[in-house]
Amino acid sequence: MFEGVKIRLRRAGKLSLATLVSLLVYLSLSWLKPGSALTALAQLAVTGCILLWLLRAGRAGIRKAIWSLRNRLLVTYLFIAVVPVLLIAALALTSAWTLGSQVALYLATSELDRRVAVLRYATQSLAKTSPKDRMPAMRGMSETFFQKQFPGIVFYSRSGTRVEEWPESASGFHPPSREWAEASGIVLIGDQPHVWAHAVGGDNDCAAVAPLTPRFLGELVPGLLVSLADTGTVLEGKQARTADSGPGLDLDSRKLRLRRPSGEAVPKLPPPVNRFDIDVAWFVPTKVGSWDSPQHQRVMVLYVRTRPSVLLGILSAQKLGDLNSYLPYILIGVAILFLIVELVALAIGVSLTRTITYAVHELYQGTQKVIEGDFSHRIRVHRNDQLGELTTSFNVMTGNVERLLAVAKEKERLQAELEIAREVQSQLYPHRVPEMKTLRLTAYCKPARTVSGDYYDYVALDANHIAISVGDVAGKGISAALLMATLQSSIRAQTRSAVQYAALAGAEGVPQMVVSTSRLVSDLNRHIHAFTSPEKYATFCFGVYNDITGVLSYTNAGHLPPILIRNGSATPLDVNGMVVGAFPFAQYGESHLQLQSGDLLLCYTDGITEPENAYGEMFGDERLIDLVSRNVSNSEDQIVRTVIEAVEQWSGGGEQFDDMTILLARRC
Repeated sequence: MFEGVKIRLRRAGKLSLATLVSLLVYLSLSWLKPGSALTALAQLAVTGCILLWLLRAGRAGIRKAIWSLRNRLLVTYLFIAVVPVLLIAALALTSAWTLGSQVALYLATSELDRRVAVLRYATQSLAKTSPKDRMPAMRGMSETFFQKQFPGIVFYSRSGTRVEEWPESASGFHPPSREWAEASGIVLIGDQPHVWAHAVGGDNDCAAVAPLTPRFLGELVPGLLVSLADTGTVLEGKQARTADSGPGLDLDSRKLRLRRPSGEAVPKLPPPVNRFDIDVAWFVPTKVGSWDSPQHQRVMVLYVRTRPSVLLGILSAQKLGDLNSYLPYILIGVAILFLIVELVALAIGVSLTRTITYAVHELYQGTQKVIEGDFSHRIRVHRNDQLGELTTSFNVMTGNVERLLAVAKEKERLQAELEIAREVQSQLYPHRVPEMKTLRLTAYCKPARTVSGDYYDYVALDANHIAISVGDVAGKGISAALLMATLQSSIRAQTRSAVQYAALAGAEGVPQMVVSTSRLVSDLNRHIHAFTSPEKYATFCFGVYNDITGVLSYTNAGHLPPILIRNGSATPLDVNGMVVGAFPFAQYGESHLQLQSGDLLLCYTDGITEPENAYGEMFGDERLIDLVSRNVSNSEDQIVRTVIEAVEQWSGGGEQFDDMTILLARRC
């Protein structure tokens, strides 16, 4: 029972256990110490654990829900189709609302600027009028036009110390500050905003000022509700400060108290023509001057509200009449049509999804068969499209894998046979160097592949003679290794026969050379040519060393000339004939070399001198001779390691293309 509980707790996870423990602690503290700080901390811990658990559970649920391709495609369609549509709709509504509010703001500000321009032209005309004609001009302007457009307008004229105003009932106002130059716009007189214009002509200056009453602002553009709000920011020169401690802009609490004459109606928005005719509002900051000083300005907000129906009526070239009431229904019809198109697209998408998911499901089942090792399973192809091509590719792939497995098994068998061949060939090389009184031998062979076509051997003929041979079979791999084995067996058999023949002849009292190198190489040439294919041949160098006299008799059949290093100088030995196995009539000579104490004889194959570096330059005979000459005082094993490392470093440690064989013989 306890084991089952442990398994359930392990499956629940650490977060679930933490949530359960924190909940138990919270319930215990709520019962023992309600209202304490520990209880509050426990409650906070429970809340955090529950939120994390819900987040993890939600993520796990989402992963499980979209594991299948069908659900994943549906979620993909949701993000590809539905979300962009919603974003486009939201963008369209936002753009329409912004455009409408900007159009309303433009209409209000342009109309206000037009009326300010009218005041500016009027004050400029008054400033150019003579002082004695100024009062009649102000009276005429006020009574004929401006009193209707600017209710409560007051004209000021100042010439030196003489100040005139119209109407005279406005004597409660004082003239503007003399610091004002040409100016127009909105100005504060006390806490009441006014629209005004000021013109200067020499010592004369004129001003026209009208209060911004609700009626004035409401008549700027019919259907637009315009108001002013104070931001609380005061500009003094280039510096700005906050007039009060209220944070930000509160259009309701900062509305200026616009004086409204008694009996004047409060302007209101037109009623909506339908439920979609919403209230559209926007604002723009504007600078408002001070009547008493041009250096003191305030930043206010011109606040405009309207409805789409009003803007549509204003912007239409002709009145749309009853079309405004049908416009929402037209939009609803377009939306229904759009929904129908979406549903049709959804049905087509689901149909296409089924074809995709069916093909993927069959591919999934096919992969399960492959995992189980059944490569003979094939999927039926139902469609002539990319999914059908994918299914066909899967069938071709499984067939190729099935064939590759058979090839791999065959390769493993061949590799095993090659490994056996390598072990057999390793037994063909001499494992022990015959002990001689005046000669030390060292050899090393590094195959390019598993088996090698290079050949080296040394065989003790008797107590005073040793045979040394080095060869390089044309080609690499199994065929070269087989010819190398044939070469070795033949040379050893012929050597043994020659030794036995010399022993018999000596027993009869007839002096006989132990082994004639030229005769043995000639016999080897005929044997290789007779029992191998015509294209098979080998370079071969065979020598016999006399341990008593120190004379080396040798025959070089097309092999690289061995190098004799004596007293720091290098001398190549003779080449006595062509390669063996190519022509049965080939003739071979024989050379003799008297080795002196300290002489080093270097025999090698072309795998040592022909490797190339990154620039295509071969290692070469000269570099090899120089390297061995500089290390001639080292032991034979050290010389061999130095040569092999130098060749590998020269070729950059890349792939080895030919067998590397080196044999050293030093006269003691």
